[in-house]
Amino acid sequence: MPSFLKAFQLKNVYVRSLIAFLLALGIVAAIVYKPLALPHQAPVVQSQDISEITQLPASKDRLEYLLLAQPLSNFPRYVFKFKGAEQIHVVKVPSTSHVNLEREVLLKNGIPYAIANDEFLNANKAVLQDADGKGGFASEAGAFLLRNAMGLILLGAMLFFMRKGIPGMGGSSHSIVKPERIKGSMDDLVGMEDIKREVAHLEEMIRNRSLYRSHNIDKPFNVMLTGPAGTGKTKLAGYLAKKLDIPLISASGSGLESGFVGGGSKALNAIYKKASSLGNCIIFLDEAQSLFMPRGRGDKKWEDDTANTLLSLLDGVKTDEGAGIIWVVASNFDDVNSEMDEAMLRRFAVKINFRMPNKLERRELLKVFLAKKDPNCVNWADLNLDYVAEITANLSPALLETVVDRASMIAIQENKTITTDVLFRAFERAAIGLTDRATTAEQDKKRERVALHELGHFFMQIDPYLRQGLPLEQVKEKANLLKISTESVSKIGALGYVLSSGEDVSLQTLEEMEQDVMQLYGGVAAEELFYGARGISVGSQNDIQKVTAKLDLMVNRLSMYSHSKLDYSQLKREGALDEAVHKVEEKADELYNRTLEAMKGYKDMVWALKDALLERYVLSKDEVFMLLADLLPSPERKAA
Repeated sequence: MPSFLKAFQLKNVYVRSLIAFLLALGIVAAIVYKPLALPHQAPVVQSQDISEITQLPASKDRLEYLLLAQPLSNFPRYVFKFKGAEQIHVVKVPSTSHVNLEREVLLKNGIPYAIANDEFLNANKAVLQDADGKGGFASEAGAFLLRNAMGLILLGAMLFFMRKGIPGMGGSSHSIVKPERIKGSMDDLVGMEDIKREVAHLEEMIRNRSLYRSHNIDKPFNVMLTGPAGTGKTKLAGYLAKKLDIPLISASGSGLESGFVGGGSKALNAIYKKASSLGNCIIFLDEAQSLFMPRGRGDKKWEDDTANTLLSLLDGVKTDEGAGIIWVVASNFDDVNSEMDEAMLRRFAVKINFRMPNKLERRELLKVFLAKKDPNCVNWADLNLDYVAEITANLSPALLETVVDRASMIAIQENKTITTDVLFRAFERAAIGLTDRATTAEQDKKRERVALHELGHFFMQIDPYLRQGLPLEQVKEKANLLKISTESVSKIGALGYVLSSGEDVSLQTLEEMEQDVMQLYGGVAAEELFYGARGISVGSQNDIQKVTAKLDLMVNRLSMYSHSKLDYSQLKREGALDEAVHKVEEKADELYNRTLEAMKGYKDMVWALKDALLERYVLSKDEVFMLLADLLPSPERKAA
């Protein structure tokens, strides 16, 4: 084997053979090239004027010959000579123009032509030379590169791989970060006091290893971080490394895998070997959920190689080689909401579960993100952070930062400072996406249907409060409406929407879940109310999909309508599916009929609000309830 192949240090004989073959192919491609000999003899007039070809039909009788040189190249050349003339005319044209000229000029007008052979080209070398006289070597080099592009590319690739190694075979895509280069600190985790306590306990364990070893505990240092995306798991790993003043080796769980069998195992071993050479350090595997899936479910034996390698390495603290390594893995899933390998879970003595921030934490996060901006960019006097924190329920810290950054973009574009209104619009952009009025601007009938549909959702949202006889002010306070819009949303393919705030903790009762279903049914019920049962449009597709999932949860998985509290979806007996569908259909019919009856009582108000919504495109919560105040009978009017 040539000595330069040893640089790959590959044990796989098939890979070595492939590399040797590709190198040989590139070398052969270079050898078979024969340079063009272009001696200069006949007088040649060079040109790139296509009109000379389009004028040939008028001079067809004077034409002695017409030849095509290099017709398959990027720049074919038309070579022609008139009778009695000494000069040979050469017109160089792009290949795209050549196709049209050949069809529209030569063939259409019956002008005879042929392909220039090597004998003619050797006798008239200047034909292939460019007009500036510098085409000899340049043309020769260009022809060489063009004819041997594949071989040269393969040669370049082989040289690159010799230097860098083959992905998945010679190493892994990981980075080493020194503690002094890590920005931020544990204090940047706003709120999250429960998580900070866990980290403080972990830090205490690491600093007092000898105490734990005296209790015969060898490995309290494998840490598993779980929770939704954007909650700070990656940042926490960095902050921990900085606090402990040790380097961090970071890699992606999905990035470990390659197209080669055993690539993930080799990558993990390479990371472990590097960590062992550093002594005390943290190995952080992000997005590692695939490594926690139960093993042995696939037919191919090698599919679990990476997970098996990780299992063995996680016990490495029992040896002197890996005693200083702290393994930290992050996953967006945990063993509560997904099935995980029991052996893998047992390797982690410390499990920290991240959660979404609550309202107070969201307020503080927003304040921190805004405080990082120039003071002149934020109008604190016109900023209600309590309101913004309330409407951004269930948003992660990362998404909250995105909302603040989006607010900055809006403020810059409109030459404004950041206010409550700007933050609200930024939240709407993050939650809804781009909105557009032009899509339905000239389609009044469609906009009317959309307005009625969205108002149907709104009235079924406030229906329970109106039925209780609550004053309109209390109804407004309880309603989670933010705005009603007839602008189209490309992100979800909707022609309108009702934007509402969510709740941090949701322990819904059966009655509340039924109300959610009826609120979803409000749009289609409004369409039936005004256009009849055969006038319902396909605009309710997304609502019906959500209703189906909700009713399946209520009827079959939570058995809310059965005395026997069972998850019927797990009972895979014959006929069970038909019975489950029948139960869902029955409950769907009942709740839809209740929705339709309730909407009949709001028909006049819906029709009245529809005009205002069509005129303004968007109605805020304040505007909606201001209009409602004129439509609903007040207590004084009732008494009169």
